[in-house]
Amino acid sequence: MTRKAMMSPTITTDRLLLRPLTLDDAEAAFEWTGDERVARYMIYSTHESVETTRKWLRSIVTSDTRFEFGFVRRSDDKLIGSGGIRLLEDGFWEFGYNFRFDCWGMGYATEASKAMIELVRSKFGNVKLRAECAAENTASAHVIEKCGLHFTGFGEYKSYDRLKTFRSRIYKS
Repeated sequence: MTRKAMMSPTITTDRLLLRPLTLDDAEAAFEWTGDERVARYMIYSTHESVETTRKWLRSIVTSDTRFEFGFVRRSDDKLIGSGGIRLLEDGFWEFGYNFRFDCWGMGYATEASKAMIELVRSKFGNVKLRAECAAENTASAHVIEKCGLHFTGFGEYKSYDRLKTFRSRIYKS
């Protein structure tokens, strides 16, 4: 399959608008990519500057099997997080997300994740799902379980820059 550049669709939920990210989102996105509390368990290291966030935004690739979104709170039109869902080589669809620290614990991650899952199911039918989070990240584990996935075992992942290694919890549907 040839990867082609395309835009992720826009999805509306009760409280969120999931839409493609743009370079214009760099300053708003830096609010969470530059926050050590948010980046603690993420595969990326804390962004040191808005320019690092711009570089990340330029690197985003979407295709017919990879969707990336900015999560906009509908009540105030504020970009509060990002995430995506993609088809892995083993046939599972993997999803992930991250949000500004002040938006944690409000149900946004579950709402956004369920919307991404529904998008993929509407396009491809009853797909197999996978998600992984740091073993210590019990909040993300709870979100994944609310999305209907079940714990299948432990694993490990490293950050992109290889500076962080995490013991992880793996979930599948």
